Amino acid sequence: MDKKDKNLSQFNQKINTSLQAVLAYSMQNDYAGFNKYDALASPILWPLSFGNKYLRLIYSQAIMRSPLNLRSLFAIPRTRNPKGIALFAITYLNLYRARKSEEYLQRAEDLLEWLIQNQSTGFPGNCWGYQYPWQDVGFFAPPNFPNRVVSYFVGTAFLDAYEITGKRLYLDYAIGVKEFLIKAPKILFKNDEMKCLSYVPDDRINWVVMDVSALCGAFCARVAQILQDKSLATEAKKLIFYVVDKQTNYGAWFYTHPPNANRLKMHDNYHTGYILDAILDYIHFTEDDSFLENYHRGLQYYIENLFLEDGTPKWMNNKLYPIDVHGSAQGIITFLKASQFDRKYADFAYRIAEWAIINMQNKNDGYFYYQKGKFFKRLFTIMHWSNGWMARAMSEIVRKYYAENRSATN
Repeated sequence: MDKKDKNLSQFNQKINTSLQAVLAYSMQNDYAGFNKYDALASPILWPLSFGNKYLRLIYSQAIMRSPLNLRSLFAIPRTRNPKGIALFAITYLNLYRARKSEEYLQRAEDLLEWLIQNQSTGFPGNCWGYQYPWQDVGFFAPPNFPNRVVSYFVGTAFLDAYEITGKRLYLDYAIGVKEFLIKAPKILFKNDEMKCLSYVPDDRINWVVMDVSALCGAFCARVAQILQDKSLATEAKKLIFYVVDKQTNYGAWFYTHPPNANRLKMHDNYHTGYILDAILDYIHFTEDDSFLENYHRGLQYYIENLFLEDGTPKWMNNKLYPIDVHGSAQGIITFLKASQFDRKYADFAYRIAEWAIINMQNKNDGYFYYQKGKFFKRLFTIMHWSNGWMARAMSEIVRKYYAENRSATN
């Protein structure tokens, strides 16, 4: 073993130790915990909001932004988050692909069964939302009101499980997710070439969130490949084209369209990663490289403007703090995907992972901290945001490492 291979082996041992620690913590807590936007789950704050949008928004932002975790003070419960459960299921499926341990597959299937039993109802297809009421700038969502982003990640977990097990049940649920993504209200824009879908299925909503259509397009492309459905592949292209069409001339995307629909008129970290992954997945599943140049321009912007050289994730292109662990996780995932074009991206993904383990992981209990401010850390964890995302990201490293080792020995 040469020095480079030895260093990589030692690094992956570090990744594995970190991953097993965060999974142990998460499993001990039944994958349940606090959530980023869960202020309105408080039996104290909810009645004091008096049904007022602005009071709901103030409470949500105050709890989310506080340097101290005030959730216990306001009796906010620890709960399972469907997106988090999907992320942990994807993690275990990645570990099964790497190591072929039936224990990992069983854990994943147990989590998928929970998702089946806890889906939202009253909408076309299969869908999931957050288990608590939450207020965003653009809309209010009651408990279990589905949205396309959560449903995308749950559907991805089902597709991963189908690829591994061949069980038709998982494919059927994924097809049901596709039905929700395409058929639930609301289409915000449509012409012969492009299409844009709303974040939540509400006819009153006109708020364009850029990553939503990208994720929907990528998911439809994947299902289209499995079903050999050319019309669905066409729908996928329209969704991706809408997002690509809104790319700036310097390669970035705003969170909303038009940009002034959101008060943050900057480019954020993890939503940029979502869009890049979605474009690359579309290319992979359709073999249509129409948007490859857009992908590479966006990737270049991402690595140059949303990370520091040592792997620190920036909050925005022009703002470092708060350093958010979700940015670390998304960077790892996105740059590992990009490494098919250049090995330097995998090396940068490893740099991000090492930075996160050193700076954001609790050394005793294994969980990952939520955020690091300029003058303080938020020394608490958000189960799906901190641990679900970092577990999934590190499992992608483990999967890649084992795949490369198998390839080298064949």
